[in-house]
Amino acid sequence: MQPGPRREIPLIHLLPNAMTLGAICAGVSAIRMAYSGDFERSVALLILAALLDGLDGRIARILKSESLMGAELDSLADVVNFGVAPAVVLYFWAMDGDQTLGWIAALVYVVCCTLRLARFNVGAKEGTLDKRFFTGVPAPAGAMLALAPLFLAQAAPQITIHPTPVAIWIAIVGCLMISRLPTLSLKLRVPARHARPLLLVVAGGAAALAAYPWAALLGADILYMLSIPFASFARRRIAH
Repeated sequence: MQPGPRREIPLIHLLPNAMTLGAICAGVSAIRMAYSGDFERSVALLILAALLDGLDGRIARILKSESLMGAELDSLADVVNFGVAPAVVLYFWAMDGDQTLGWIAALVYVVCCTLRLARFNVGAKEGTLDKRFFTGVPAPAGAMLALAPLFLAQAAPQITIHPTPVAIWIAIVGCLMISRLPTLSLKLRVPARHARPLLLVVAGGAAALAAYPWAALLGADILYMLSIPFASFARRRIAH
């Protein structure tokens, strides 16, 4: 019996999965950098992982190379990059001296992130997701919120950060991820007249990130927290 023809795929169709694997490498490397005490590079790697996470799915759709394997890889990468990595980075940074409470808080955060991702995957498969809003804080945003104490310490070195508030904070962020609160999605439509002001805000944010990275990251976290009540109001308004 003659074997069937071998299936070939364009090399460029491997790019999205390669980006996802690169994001995993960035997240795991962030843990290594945190263990070495290099928290600036650790945060930079987590931001890189978030950027790759935001691009891999979009590129897969552009190339029409979506696959079940890619979807599973993306979900596993999110657990590593936005669940395990931020919790371990914060543990090494602030909570290593408070091992019991700090480690419990880190585990609570990781478990909440995992549950949030599982809920999202189930909703995606069942087609019950509201694409205009997320339910609970999404994993990448949760990771950036969890790192807010580190951003604050770097932006204002004169402030002393104690382990216990950090532990409480990341547990709160974990609860926000598994909550039923609506949060903004980039797929939410805005009036065309607001497009230019929004682009100016994005450009200003990018400039601030380049000039004052820690203050800009902390400011982004504050703005995101303020957006949560707005998302609840917007969702109720759309529903009526």
